[in-house]
Amino acid sequence: MSQNNISVSLGWKSQAGALLLECMISLSILLVVTGAVMGLATIATSTTETQGHLAARTTEYAQDKMEQLLALKFCDGPTNGTDTTRFPAVVNAGGTGLAGCNNPGANPPTALAGGSLNPASPAAGYVDYLDASGNLVANTAAWEYIRVWQISVPAGSSGMKEISVLAQVRYTVGSQTAAHPQSVVADLKTFPF
Repeated sequence: MSQNNISVSLGWKSQAGALLLECMISLSILLVVTGAVMGLATIATSTTETQGHLAARTTEYAQDKMEQLLALKFCDGPTNGTDTTRFPAVVNAGGTGLAGCNNPGANPPTALAGGSLNPASPAAGYVDYLDASGNLVANTAAWEYIRVWQISVPAGSSGMKEISVLAQVRYTVGSQTAAHPQSVVADLKTFPF
């Protein structure tokens, strides 16, 4: 009987520390898996912020500018036009309004075009800059969003203007090589409205 006790005792000694080793290996695997999942969580957060939050804001800011432009008269233009780069908009000689008309007394008048949808090279009088909260800023170094707009005359139309507004965010979250979220809103305005 004493031989059996000795063999059992030797069996336990050969297993000593195995549980600790198994736990260490399991925790190492868990650490590697957690690190991979955290990398995915970072990418998901970055994508959500860039494509969700920032893109939604560009749409909101483009729509705000569109509503401001649609409230103007059809022939509002450079001669005593409305300066829509300020809020509230004011009528002055420097305002571009809706680019004006050649013959405002005609029925319908001949619509003029103006502006640009290029945020890298905006047309003067057809651009404004917003801070992170959507408020207009005068200093172009402090902007978070840019809005540019263009007034065009559709080919073959009479008494009609197409108004397009592009809003773009200055920075993205995460990869700086990714395209900056932007939104374009377009609408038609007809004479006499």
